[in-house]
Amino acid sequence: MPLLTITTFTPLVGLLLILLFVDGRRVNTVRWMGVIFSFLPLLLSAAIVAVHQPSNPDFQLVERLSWIPALGIEYHLGVDGISVPMVVLTALLSFVAALGSWNITDRAKEYWIFFLLLQVGMFGTFVSLDLFLFYVFWEIVLVPMYFLIGIWGGPRREYSAIKFFLFTLVGSVAMLIGFLAIYFAVEPHTFSIPVLLGRTGSLPHTLQSVVFLAIFLGFAIKVPVVPFHTWLPDAHVEAPTPISVILAGVLLKMGTYGFFRIGFPLLPEGARQWSFAFAVLGVIGIVYTAYVAMAQRDFKKLVAYSSVSHMGFVLLGMAGFTLVGFSGAYFMTVSHGVLSGAMFLCVGVLYDRTHTRDLDAFGGLMARMPIYGGMLILFSCGALGLPGLSGFVAEFLSLLGAFGRHPWLVGISVLGIVITAAFMLLMMRRVLMGPLNERWANLSDISARELWSLIPLAVATIALGVFPPLLMHITDPTLARMLGIIGFEVAP
Repeated sequence: MPLLTITTFTPLVGLLLILLFVDGRRVNTVRWMGVIFSFLPLLLSAAIVAVHQPSNPDFQLVERLSWIPALGIEYHLGVDGISVPMVVLTALLSFVAALGSWNITDRAKEYWIFFLLLQVGMFGTFVSLDLFLFYVFWEIVLVPMYFLIGIWGGPRREYSAIKFFLFTLVGSVAMLIGFLAIYFAVEPHTFSIPVLLGRTGSLPHTLQSVVFLAIFLGFAIKVPVVPFHTWLPDAHVEAPTPISVILAGVLLKMGTYGFFRIGFPLLPEGARQWSFAFAVLGVIGIVYTAYVAMAQRDFKKLVAYSSVSHMGFVLLGMAGFTLVGFSGAYFMTVSHGVLSGAMFLCVGVLYDRTHTRDLDAFGGLMARMPIYGGMLILFSCGALGLPGLSGFVAEFLSLLGAFGRHPWLVGISVLGIVITAAFMLLMMRRVLMGPLNERWANLSDISARELWSLIPLAVATIALGVFPPLLMHITDPTLARMLGIIGFEVAP
């Protein structure tokens, strides 16, 4: 059974049914279909986990068909230890975002069409084993996200959508140039990632270095890496809450996944030559954007800048070129996807009730919203790296893995952890503690639908923090194989 194809294109079936057979005025029918076709891939992702063999680092569930034979382009899908968790994360956050989209009634039919198309692009990106196919799915994501921000966003939605589009388009063009350079550099010409893994390592070092920079730019803008990060806070602030969940939880991970899947294993000498710059950019991201986050008064913007800060740990961990560092960097990719998605949902719960994100406008909400307060505390503590939660494991492993090669940079990055703890604690104090603002005296606590969208993320945050092998036993065999391809020892 072509399980990966079914998972990838199930949302497309829902899209076509809504487009062709549902009247846009039947809002309830549209959103029920949207939620159902966002839930089905979650069940299918569970089936992928069930049949995947973690001890085998090779690609599994492979589907391969000739597509454009004259150019050696194939419809080539498969998963391994670094793509399976991304498929599950995408399925989980898409369903959570679908639940969060329940209150969107303005042009609901168009909204769900774009939402489901976005899922197709995300799933396809994580299961593609052909560079051309990877690029097609990567670009598919760009279009629906542009409209989801530009139509259903806030007051400056057009500006934010255009900025997002232009930034990511520049990165995509650079990435495409890098892919073409790889294609023409190997003989016979191919876009197949498994084939390229055995050929590109012998390419001239100068060529690898230049091509790595081109591909790095494409992925770095998506992550985003400082100084390419300025599109992200604007996009987050203006995007509707469920789209912010997808943006932070999945789209940013497409960039980090690109490093794991393409940048490092296909261009090992390029990655090696630029590793110090990689680490420096990671540390700048950790510390600088943590300071910027501390200065924010807009709740959503604070979470957005904290996302950029956390992504710095991914760069720093990978720059260590150890299994511990790679494992920590990947752990951060998954952990941040869960935590950032949950944080944006928490922001959305407050905004739906108060229509403001000004942190100074709140205060004392723990008395009125105890369940919401408990959830916000849990996810905030996860984001600041409290032991026992997923964020701590990710940060610890990333720093430990990078320490051997970059001890001074690791020491500087610790400052970012302290600042993150400071602004998260200040945020909780402003929102939950102190005297209750009388404007919110009649505020209702979190609803059952909102709570159920947060519960799976809370379970994941605690489970990964208490038992990290839940994820690491899937990822580490593949990451160890990748390090062997790059030419580094697996031992920490």
